Amino acid sequence: MEELGLLFQGFGVVISPFNLMLMVIGIVLGVLIGVLPGLGGANGIAILLPLTFTMPPTSAIIMLSCIYWGALFGGAMTSILFNIPGEPWSVATTFDGYPLAQKGNPGGALTAAFTSSFVGAIVAVILITFLSPIIAEFALSFGPPEFFSVYLLTFCAFVGMAKGAALKTIVAMMVGFTLSAVGMDTVTGQLRLTFGFTDLLKGFDFLIAVIGLFGIGEILLTMEEGLEFKGAKAKIDLKIVLNTWKQLPQYWGTFLRGSAVGCFMGIVPGGATPASFMSYGVAKRFAKNPDNFGKGEMEGIVAPETAAHAAGTSALLPMITLGVPGSPTAAVLLGGLLIWGLQPGPLLFQEQADFVWGLIASMYLGNVVGLIIVLTCVPFFAAILRIPFAIIAPIILAVCSIGAYTVANSVFDIYMMVVFGVFGYLLRKLNYPLAPLVLAIVLGNRAEDAFRQSMLYSQGELSIFFSNYLVGSITALSLFLLFLPMVQGFIAKLRKPAAA
Repeated sequence: MEELGLLFQGFGVVISPFNLMLMVIGIVLGVLIGVLPGLGGANGIAILLPLTFTMPPTSAIIMLSCIYWGALFGGAMTSILFNIPGEPWSVATTFDGYPLAQKGNPGGALTAAFTSSFVGAIVAVILITFLSPIIAEFALSFGPPEFFSVYLLTFCAFVGMAKGAALKTIVAMMVGFTLSAVGMDTVTGQLRLTFGFTDLLKGFDFLIAVIGLFGIGEILLTMEEGLEFKGAKAKIDLKIVLNTWKQLPQYWGTFLRGSAVGCFMGIVPGGATPASFMSYGVAKRFAKNPDNFGKGEMEGIVAPETAAHAAGTSALLPMITLGVPGSPTAAVLLGGLLIWGLQPGPLLFQEQADFVWGLIASMYLGNVVGLIIVLTCVPFFAAILRIPFAIIAPIILAVCSIGAYTVANSVFDIYMMVVFGVFGYLLRKLNYPLAPLVLAIVLGNRAEDAFRQSMLYSQGELSIFFSNYLVGSITALSLFLLFLPMVQGFIAKLRKPAAA
């Protein structure tokens, strides 16, 4: 096949000593960026972008893309070890990653996360290699109704999997929608729920809410239980990597579903964060023991990490083929391409073949090198849990404060982080789930904008969400997942008298 020949040419470009050095440097920097809450892959790449202006475009894009892969890997580390998402898409990883680490298996949790990330990324790169023109044409068919139907599918999947806690899930989600509405209305320009505070004009940043709800909330819960000067028991033998790999093949279905969800959300583009939530919900729905989710289930790590990496990688596809960035990070990389004098689009494959196929080859090699680096360091990462929490808690608090401040260089964000921390603590004490709340905060604005744009286009007709096969099928699937628990409960009640 022609693609394979071009891909091998791309590998010839990538494996030069200079490019390999940039690849390793990029991955290490990316891991550090992913670990720091509030910084993020897009911000890290934007900060380091000027360093690449004197490099050849191919070398520059290799370094920047490897920073992205490293950030994707690094975001899972603090999520699993400290219950603090290093990246927005790592929120879903905390649900089972942190409990598994507290059970004394942080190495297994980290290995599962890193390996799942690698699988999701490789599937997405294969998709980019062989299906670029077809997928790019599919991405163009998405408008506001299709975007809203995808967001609706994510919300309904969460409500549908809640089972006995459906009411609390809906309440938490409504609170999240309310918080996402704070600030300036993007359609009319009116102010909403600011109560005269100018600092609320921009609304609540998702990262501030996540750092507070998870990071500060976890510290408050631990303080209530009593800070002890002893670390958690944790196996730090490198054999834990091999032992975890023996368990992972049983989740092959979760790998496939997570990769499919991630690639779809990356191409649409929906983003890595909603992809991780959606994949987690789908995995729980199809799991043999869904009640184990949230208690340290390894499948609950595999699902979001696979989807997040698949979405993060496939988001580069519309950027290369159409010039339409599929994520904030892809938008920054698009800016880099324009600065280097390259015009993304179909002609880029013909006019700059070495650049395009060098980038695609670096996706393969960069993820392999990244996986080797992070897996080698698993014992060192796991050993962090042996440090007494009473010592590490102030460090976590300082890192959270720095992360909150760097989002917008605002002290007010630090105050809001503390408020969200107290709020998260109260929600946990009342047994309200945080996941739907966080999901609504991150997707609330996007869903509202897509819905209102759809209503303006259709002049208020809800039938627009069934106007074609694509949007109609996604909307129908959303409603099916929403009412599935109700239907299952009704069927179960009908069967009881029959059984009696």
